[in-house]
Amino acid sequence: MTDHSRVFAAWPASMPKIDTGLANVARAWNYMVGGKDNFEVDRQAARQLMEVAPVIRIAAPASRAFLRRAVRFLADDAGIRQFLDIGTGLPTAGNTHEIAQAVAPECRVVYVDNDPVVLVHARALLTSDPAGVTSYIDADARDPDTIVSQAGATLDFGQPVAIMMVDLLNFIDDEAADSIVSRLTAAVAPGSYLAIMHPASDLDPALLEAGQRWNQLAAQPVRLRSRADMNRFLAGLELVEPGLVTVPEWRPEAGARRQAQVIPLYGVVARKP
Repeated sequence: MTDHSRVFAAWPASMPKIDTGLANVARAWNYMVGGKDNFEVDRQAARQLMEVAPVIRIAAPASRAFLRRAVRFLADDAGIRQFLDIGTGLPTAGNTHEIAQAVAPECRVVYVDNDPVVLVHARALLTSDPAGVTSYIDADARDPDTIVSQAGATLDFGQPVAIMMVDLLNFIDDEAADSIVSRLTAAVAPGSYLAIMHPASDLDPALLEAGQRWNQLAAQPVRLRSRADMNRFLAGLELVEPGLVTVPEWRPEAGARRQAQVIPLYGVVARKP
């Protein structure tokens, strides 16, 4: 596994100690997308999920590929220069700022998470293009007012912003998720975008079983949602073609091989008119 010495050297004394005896969402997902910043408990949990729902083996990297395509579309085709990435997760190859700044080096990116492991890894390992800005906020996704207030030090909310919520809302209950999406989309200027990736409850019964297994293993419960649930988040927004689809169907790269198996993850990008 990865030598964590560089990260732990940056660990503030005030930060909580890492609990390596309980599976962690960010670390388990890091393992599933090919990262190395995880512990055996996380790998065991991830392997159990993949035994229950083998599709997770391809779903995790497909989710990461959706993030890359969405950010590239937003920075290139849509001309967005500001990104608010909430529920950052542990750094792996192809992070939001890397993709955006490869298109436009002046892009400004704010990452938001309240997992101390994620924040310390991010601050130690992620560096911005000198022409742009990358910053990090220690905040709970359930506190959108704090997010908007602190992100305002880096982002200009009078100009369009892309809000990235990849594998985030599935760890938040319905009432809070509705409030978060509503508050954040209200805070950004017209011409802003919202990108969501979310596990589906209505495409693969095995994923429902995997979700139940995860909730037995970890402190952060997961919730899957249906297409109707997802459409509720998108009310008042204009969907970017091809709309709300499974992640491999969202603007696949030219020449990409068609995925034979349905991947039960919804992906969507929508614009605030």
